[in-house]
Amino acid sequence: MLTITAIKHAAATARNLLAHGDGVPLLLLRLYLAPVMMQAGWVKFAAWQDTVAWFGNPDWGLGLPMPEVMVFLAAAAELVGGALLALGLATRLAVVPLMATMLVAIFFVHWPNGWLAIADASSWLANQRVLEAAERKTQVIAILKQHGNYSWLTGRGSVTLLNNGVEFAATYFIMLLTLLFYGAGRYLSVDYWLNRYFSRR
Repeated sequence: MLTITAIKHAAATARNLLAHGDGVPLLLLRLYLAPVMMQAGWVKFAAWQDTVAWFGNPDWGLGLPMPEVMVFLAAAAELVGGALLALGLATRLAVVPLMATMLVAIFFVHWPNGWLAIADASSWLANQRVLEAAERKTQVIAILKQHGNYSWLTGRGSVTLLNNGVEFAATYFIMLLTLLFYGAGRYLSVDYWLNRYFSRR
């Protein structure tokens, strides 16, 4: 009985400690997502004309209506939303347009390429596009070895082909969805302290 009581007490203590630390994983999600989103928004604004052309062109782009408006909304959502995530301010509100942006990215940009972001022919998730990329990668490496300083060219990383599948966008969407349901987290967000302040008034 003493052992069972001790185990129950230890479990209760552990649950209490974990409950007080439940804001940490949510903080880490926010800090991971914030620079990713802000960078994406910054790139859209920095390359405004090219981004608008890509959003609007139906032949080699997304073919979206009102591309200027769409680019502005996406870039603003990412820049402002990323900053709000970093602060943990209006978190549930901030993630909604970011989730919409990720859905557009998934279904309009990445979906035809399958799951993998990097073309890895050894993956069980590799589609025909990825398998065909393996031969192209072999040819790229052969050309670099024949006509370049291969050791220097690959001194900071190996040759990699981007598949541009849904992997990253889907992962970001799931992380944002978690923040939508659980909020910014306890103690380590502005939302927590604002809610605590107004709930006492």
